Amino acid sequence: MTEPVTTPKADLPQADNLRGAMWMFGSSMCFATCALMVKVLGSHLPTLEIAFLRCLLGLSILVPIILRHGWRVYRTTRVDLHLIRVVCSTFGVSLGFYAFAHLHLATAISLGFTRPLFMIILARTLLGEQVHWRRGLATVIGFIGVLVVLGPSDVSDMPAAIGALIGAACIAGAMAVVRRQSATEGAATIMVWYATGVCVTTALPAYFVWQTPNVSDWSLLISLGVMSSIGQYLMIHAFTVGEATVVNPVDYSQIIVTSLAGYFFFAEVPTVWTLVGVAIIIASTLYIVLREAALQKIRSLSA
Repeated sequence: MTEPVTTPKADLPQADNLRGAMWMFGSSMCFATCALMVKVLGSHLPTLEIAFLRCLLGLSILVPIILRHGWRVYRTTRVDLHLIRVVCSTFGVSLGFYAFAHLHLATAISLGFTRPLFMIILARTLLGEQVHWRRGLATVIGFIGVLVVLGPSDVSDMPAAIGALIGAACIAGAMAVVRRQSATEGAATIMVWYATGVCVTTALPAYFVWQTPNVSDWSLLISLGVMSSIGQYLMIHAFTVGEATVVNPVDYSQIIVTSLAGYFFFAEVPTVWTLVGVAIIIASTLYIVLREAALQKIRSLSA
């Protein structure tokens, strides 16, 4: 649903870490709510239409930034990176929404959290970063968890499950691009290129599958756009005031809350295999995230 932001921090007071964890928990609740709304909307609206309207509403929130900076906010020296990120994000968001609409929420959210596993692969193949055996082993274990989750799945669920994994890989690709962009581009430029680009790429597909939303649908769609923006803001703020090693683990509360929402609102009961697979995915990706944060901290202190 989102593209996580990580910022290496020096040692911070405990109060700052606690505040950062609280901001991240708020962000997780926002994104869990978004998953629930996508599930409801996806029962009768095309996911491409939902993705387009969500991005369009997100772009409208950025209008004040565009008005303040003018067209120069779109100036960039790396159009290629922006276009790659837009393509990755378009597939990532659309496939992620499709998974939420057609899978149990527990399964969809856990497959979406495989992003760090794909980031390890992309870091090695695209960014040329060295991947030590510990993170490599954690990646393998994480994908074993994916197989455990998918093992007993109904054949009819496989397209959505595969879509969720491809979507997670695409979001990981977008995250890798952002890491390259941050060296030369400002945050405002990155944000408006992303929002504008995804609106453009989803507009035509949404047109061909368009179904006019009713009043209740519009209320959910507007809420989806607002909650997504609030969740992104809270996530960025969490990493601003707290250490990544403290803040990152809190994001995994999103899996628990989303799974509980699926149980209470849609009577979705996770199988034992799903619970075991989710536990493996959480353990492996959490190890990767925490180890990456620790390595970033060591590098920042030795610089």
